[in-house]
Amino acid sequence: MAAAFKYGMFAKVLEFENSIAEFYGAPFCVTTDCCTHALELSLRYQQIKHTSCPSRTYISVPFTLIKLAIDWHFEDRPWRDYYYLGSTNIIDAGVYWKRSGYISESIMCLSFQFKKHLNLIRGGAILLDDGHAAATLRKMSIDGRDVGIPWTQQDISMVGYHYYMTPETAALGLEKLPQAMHTEPRRWSSEDYPDLRQMTVFRDRA
Repeated sequence: MAAAFKYGMFAKVLEFENSIAEFYGAPFCVTTDCCTHALELSLRYQQIKHTSCPSRTYISVPFTLIKLAIDWHFEDRPWRDYYYLGSTNIIDAGVYWKRSGYISESIMCLSFQFKKHLNLIRGGAILLDDGHAAATLRKMSIDGRDVGIPWTQQDISMVGYHYYMTPETAALGLEKLPQAMHTEPRRWSSEDYPDLRQMTVFRDRA
């Protein structure tokens, strides 16, 4: 898979993935178009049916749980830098930037949204140490196909999603990465977010 992926228009994407994996100390990195979709793909891959969500986080996280028809509830749980989704090994690390910061045996989802330390306007990634999961998540992120072969020449065998990072975004990431690596990041916590239980859309979850 990786051998095919490095050819053609997605060469910059693989280069960016390798650079992010090396920075965080993760064996594998799969990029996406945003952190929300990184979380969604991870939840789909693990077929999560029940979980919880901090009451102070970005609104797309509980929206994703609703979208996937997952049985979930809010937890009044403070966090700093990152948090686990309930008892899963899926981590929302959208605001987390730390060299060698990957946590082993986790599926860690990153954000490169415009407010984040590595600002690409939009983008995300999944860090993990399971090669099979990485290969499957990559196929899921790009319409269920293998990159490097025209999709019309493939027998697509799994449902995929149009959630891949574009080569242009990856190229911008490679351009900005050196400065991000040598700049002190902002530290985020649950206190940077409102209590979602107070919003009308989530009143039935309070």
